[in-house]
Amino acid sequence: MTQLLPDAAALHQHAQQYPDFARWQAGHGPIQHSPQTCAAVFRLAHQLVQSGLQPDLPSVYRLLCALDSLTAAGLWLVVHMTYAQRVRLDGQPLQAADFKDVPEGHTGGALNMVPAYAGYLALNALTAETRGWLMGQGHCVAAIEALNLLTGNQHPEQAARYARDEAGMSRLAADFYSYAQAADGSPGVPLGSHVNPHTAGGIAEGGYLGFAELQYAHLPLPGEKLVAFLSDGAAEEQRGSDWMPRWWRAEDCGVALPVMIANGRRIEQRTELGTHEGLEGFRQHLRLCGFDPLSFDGRDPAAFVCALWEMEQRLAHRVGELNDDVLAYPLPMPYGIAETTKGYGFFGAGSNAAHNLPLPASPARDEQARELFNQHATALWVEPQKLSDACDLFASRKGRALERDNPLALRQPPQPVQPPLQFHDHACSPMSALDRYFVDLARANPQLRPRVGNPDELASNRLGGVLAALRHRVSQPESELESVHGAVITALNEEAVVSACLANQGGLNLVASYEAFCVKMLGAVRQSLIFARQQKEAGRPAGWLGWPLVATSHTWENGKNQQSHQDTTFCEALLGEMHDVMRVLLPADHNSLLALLPEIYQTRGRLACLVAAKRERPCFFTVEQAQQLARDGALQVAEGGDGEPVLLIASGSYQLSEMRRAAVRLSEQGVAWRLIYLQEPGRFRAPRDAWEAASVASAEQREALFPAACRRRVLLTHMRPEVAAGHLWPLLGDAASCRALGYRNRGGTFDEAGMLFANGCSWAHVLQSVAEVLGVSPDGWLSAEERAALAGRGDPRCLR
Repeated sequence: MTQLLPDAAALHQHAQQYPDFARWQAGHGPIQHSPQTCAAVFRLAHQLVQSGLQPDLPSVYRLLCALDSLTAAGLWLVVHMTYAQRVRLDGQPLQAADFKDVPEGHTGGALNMVPAYAGYLALNALTAETRGWLMGQGHCVAAIEALNLLTGNQHPEQAARYARDEAGMSRLAADFYSYAQAADGSPGVPLGSHVNPHTAGGIAEGGYLGFAELQYAHLPLPGEKLVAFLSDGAAEEQRGSDWMPRWWRAEDCGVALPVMIANGRRIEQRTELGTHEGLEGFRQHLRLCGFDPLSFDGRDPAAFVCALWEMEQRLAHRVGELNDDVLAYPLPMPYGIAETTKGYGFFGAGSNAAHNLPLPASPARDEQARELFNQHATALWVEPQKLSDACDLFASRKGRALERDNPLALRQPPQPVQPPLQFHDHACSPMSALDRYFVDLARANPQLRPRVGNPDELASNRLGGVLAALRHRVSQPESELESVHGAVITALNEEAVVSACLANQGGLNLVASYEAFCVKMLGAVRQSLIFARQQKEAGRPAGWLGWPLVATSHTWENGKNQQSHQDTTFCEALLGEMHDVMRVLLPADHNSLLALLPEIYQTRGRLACLVAAKRERPCFFTVEQAQQLARDGALQVAEGGDGEPVLLIASGSYQLSEMRRAAVRLSEQGVAWRLIYLQEPGRFRAPRDAWEAASVASAEQREALFPAACRRRVLLTHMRPEVAAGHLWPLLGDAASCRALGYRNRGGTFDEAGMLFANGCSWAHVLQSVAEVLGVSPDGWLSAEERAALAGRGDPRCLR
C-alpha cells in the first residue's frame, strides 16, 4: 500500500482537482483542519480506495464533509443538553425561558468527546466495519447520546423518545439532568449522567476513572476491534494501564486501540499532561512500556479517523512482523494521544470552569451569559437540510450492524460444557476443589478464553494445578510455570488483575487473592455489578458467564501475618450489593465448594464472592448435603436434646467447627440445640426490590430452616457480627433472644485458635451467648480453668 506524503503544493493541486476535498478543507466554525491533518486525510483516502473499501476519492471526501457537519451539530447539541430545555433547528437565539434554571453537565469533557466519537463513527462508515467502543470518562456521555441521536444509533426506548427532529432533540436536552423519577423510584427517562445500558453500544459506565485503562486490552476477542477513549488524568496516574503490551497477544486478543483525550485539565487543576514537558515525558514513558505513541489534533474529527486507521495498520504490520519472526512479544502497541483543549468549541475552553459549566452564570437568569451562549452556539449551528443530509449519510449503514450492536456489546458466549465433579470424603483444602474444577472446565471448553487474575501467590493459595495448566503470561519465560501465551495475569495490583477478568466477558474467569487484599478490587467489581443490574432492568440482561472472586488465605487462618492480613471487608461489602447479581458464599469444605461451581459458571451476568479456607479442613458434608447447600443456601446439620432448641447458626468453615464443639458441650448439659450451616447469607435477606425478591429464599423456605418457634438464636459468622446481623435481621429476631458473634477487629500474630479467642468466637464464647439468651449461668457448663480463660483471667490455650 503506497505511503503518500503530499506537501502544501500537492494538497493545493488536489483541492483544485477534487472540489469535495476543497469543501472539506474549509472546515466548519471551530472545526478546522491543520496541514498535517490534510496530508493524513489525503493519504487515508488513497489507501481506502486502493484497499477497495471506498469506490473513489470523492466518496471519502463527501463523508468527511458530512463528518464536519455531524461534529458541529454534536457540539451544538451537547451545550444545549447542559444549558437548554429546548433547541431551535432554525438557528434563532434562545430566550430566557428556553434555558434550564439550574444547568448541569460535564460540558468540557463531553465537547472533547464529540470529535472523538464522531471520528470513530466515520471510520466505521468508511471501512464498512462496526467496531466496539469504550469510554473511561463516562461523565462525557452527552457526546455519545447526542451523536447517537443524530446517526440513528439508539435502543428502542431512546429512539421512541428522542427522534431526530426539533421535538426529539429538545426532549433530549430537557431530559438531561432532569432528575426525572418514575413512580417506583427508578429513573424516569432513558438517559443518565454517565454511560448506562440505555446508551447504545455502551459496555461500561466509566464512572470510576482508571478502570477502562486497565480493561481495554482484555476486552476484544480475535476478529474484533475496540476503540478505547481514555482520560489523561487517569492514564497518567493509574498504575497498570501502562502494562497492556505485557498482556496483549494476537492469538487470543482482538485489536485494541487506546486513544487518550489529552485536554490537560482535571476538574479544578491542570494535569501533568497539560504541559509540554509532561506530555513529552508521557510519550517517552509509553515507549519504555512498549507502546507506540501517535499524537494528533484532538480538535479535528478527521484527525481521529486518520489516527485510528493508522493505528490499525501499524498493529497489523507488527503482527505480520511477529509471524515472520522479525519481532517478539511484547509488540509495540499503538497508543493515540489526541491533543486538545478542555471544552474546545465553546466559551471558556481551557479554563477550570470548562469542566462543568463554562458560562459565567445561568443563561436563564443572566443576560450576558445568554448572549455568550447564543453567540458560541451560533458558530456551531448547521443548516437543517445540510445536517439532515449528513446524518442520513451516517445513518445509512448498508447492511453493517449499528454501533449499538457491536460484538462487545452483545456478549453471549456459549454455555460451557461442565466437567465431572470429583467429590470425596477426606480432609483437604477446600481450594483443591476449585483447582481441579477450573482446570477441567478450561480443558472442556477450548472455545472460551480463560483468564486467571492473580495478584501474587497462586500456588500458595492452593491453585497449583491451575498454574501448571494455564501458566503465568510473560514475555520471556524462565520456568515451566510461565509462557508467552499463559492465561494467568499476574501483577501485584489487585485492580489490574481483576480488571483482566472483568473484561474477559467472552470467556472463563477466576480471581483469587488474600481476603484482606481483595478489598482493592471492590471499586472495579462494583462498577461491573451496577452495569449488569441496570442491563437487566433495561430488559437487555448481560450475557457474560459468571465466575468467582475467591477470598482465601482468609482472616481466620491468616493470623500469622499480623492484622493487616486480617480483614473481612470484601465479603461484607459485596453482601451489600444486589443478590441477583452478586452472591456471597462461604463453603465450609471441599464438597460444599465444589457443588457451588457449576451454577456459578453457568449463570449469566452474576458474580460470586467465595470465601474459602486454603488450609486443610474436615469433610463436613456428604455429596448430597453439599448439593442441598448449593441449592438452598443453608442446611440443618444436626440437632440434640428435647424441647425448644437454641438455633446455632454457623457461617464459615472455622465457625462451623466451633459451633460443633459447642453443641457437644450443650448435649452433655442436656440443653436442646439445632445446628444450621448458613452458606449463602444473602439468600435470607429481606429483598430490596422485585428483582432481588426472585433470588432470595421464600418465606416457607426460611421457616423450614429457621422456624419462628425457635426464638433463641446464636449466629457465629466469618464477618463482623454487626454487618451480618444487619443483613440477616429477618433471621435473628429481637436482641434479647439473639446474639451475633464474629470478627471484631482484633488480631495480631496468632494461629486460628488465637484469632477465634481474640475475637470472642471460640466454642466457649458460643456457650456464653447461649446461656445469655436462655437466661442462665454458663458456669456449670465450663470448668474453672475454662471460666477463667473466658473471663480474661486465665490461659486461653485451655480452650483449644
